[in-house]
Amino acid sequence: MNTGNVKNIATIVVVAILSSVITLFGYNTISKNNAKGVSSSVVSAGQSEYADSFNQDKNVRLTNLTTQQGYPDFTEAASRSVNGVVHVKVKSVSQQQYMNPFDFFFGFGERNMQPREQIGFGSGVIISKDGYIITNNHVVEGATEVTVSLNDNREMTAKVIGTDPQTDIALIKIEGNDFPYLTFGNSDALQVGEWVLAVGNPFNLTSTVTAGIVSAKNRGNIVGGNLNIQSFIQVDAAVNRGNSGGALVNTKGELVGINTAIFSQSGDFNGLAFAVPISIAGKVAADLKQYGTVQRAVLGIQVPNIEMIRQQDPDKASELSQIVGVLVEEFGERSAAKAAGLEKGDIIKAINNVPIRNFAGLQDQLSRYRPGDKVKVTVDRNGKEHSYTVELKNDAGNTEIQRSSDSMSLLGAAFNDIPDNRKQQLGITSGVEVASVDNGGLFRKEGINKGFIIMRVNNTPVNSGDEIAKIVSSVSRSSQDKVILIAGFYPNGRTQYIAIDLSQGAK
Repeated sequence: MNTGNVKNIATIVVVAILSSVITLFGYNTISKNNAKGVSSSVVSAGQSEYADSFNQDKNVRLTNLTTQQGYPDFTEAASRSVNGVVHVKVKSVSQQQYMNPFDFFFGFGERNMQPREQIGFGSGVIISKDGYIITNNHVVEGATEVTVSLNDNREMTAKVIGTDPQTDIALIKIEGNDFPYLTFGNSDALQVGEWVLAVGNPFNLTSTVTAGIVSAKNRGNIVGGNLNIQSFIQVDAAVNRGNSGGALVNTKGELVGINTAIFSQSGDFNGLAFAVPISIAGKVAADLKQYGTVQRAVLGIQVPNIEMIRQQDPDKASELSQIVGVLVEEFGERSAAKAAGLEKGDIIKAINNVPIRNFAGLQDQLSRYRPGDKVKVTVDRNGKEHSYTVELKNDAGNTEIQRSSDSMSLLGAAFNDIPDNRKQQLGITSGVEVASVDNGGLFRKEGINKGFIIMRVNNTPVNSGDEIAKIVSSVSRSSQDKVILIAGFYPNGRTQYIAIDLSQGAK
């Protein structure tokens, strides 16, 4: 072997050794950085804008963690999340109908409604150091008392700040400072197949963490009832009864959704769960904190009901279902879209350059805005692209910010609690006496005057003015019929049922 060949071989060996050393050093450095798990200077680029509403710290974020074997490591994200997720205990009162046997045989008197206390459980997520908590509306709906248990076993009474049945989101608050909380992540950045954690209290088992992947996004038509904003994150992490209102967390430890529903025929986990994206839940919570009610923006369009069309014309329904985008079939009254220049037959393809594939995607995008916001709407009109600037409106057809009404001012009444001995004399188990009424209030308008005894409001027993105000406030925030039904009587008089339309307001 000549000298030149030896030198070449030696050079190759040296280069190989140096490459190996550099590779090992780089891997070791990256592993150490990952092991630290926290970056104090890097801000999550996709953090929800609504984080500012709750003064969330933008400087501390977990990094994505992996084990030395390359598998996802959830330990840091789980450790951080369980301290920010709480157990929610709710007391409510329902009524059991009881008929006196003599009423049945002799046909006089009336059925008695016996109050019965119910206990419910769920989860919630602390989102600020001063104790604001997001949970589900169905967890706290109708609550007379809400108690929150922290991961350190502290138990505290919570106040319901506001609820939104349409998104099944509620905001409650506990008093104090320096609570551990979860920061908002960017639910839009989630990808199908990405790992996520579900943190909550299934079956009253506190601080439970399960893992899964995002199996779909913008999933609609999952839950019925009043939920007309349906753009869920679908995951296969195990979610059960009691997880409602808990956290869906990415591997950075950021809150990306509020666990809300499962797909099940038994009531327990069957492989699919659904979470409200934080892009929606965060905005709802911010609105409830700032205004007391959700600011909901609309385009003012009507779209085809494909399921109804399918019953009459399956071929047409099949054709419509192939459309990528949202077809404008008609316009509502005082339509923002029509005023901006959209026409019937247009196919909405994007909102502010975000592609729209279906109605759920359109709802998802619109739910981020408030009346008065201007958005760029891109449409396909006969094969040509057009763009319009639309100033979004509210359901009333204007751009005004809506605030929750003062319930007592709306009713125009003051109330007195009724002592137990007087309830016994009156033969009632619940009741509130009207102490006075204002000339311009709804009570005076509907003929309710001083001395009237209110037993139930919307079939819920009431024993104080605060309980009445809570029911009225909940109904007034609903997008459904804003009507309350009052059952009551004047002493020595018959029971009356009086409907009050809260949408009229006080005159």
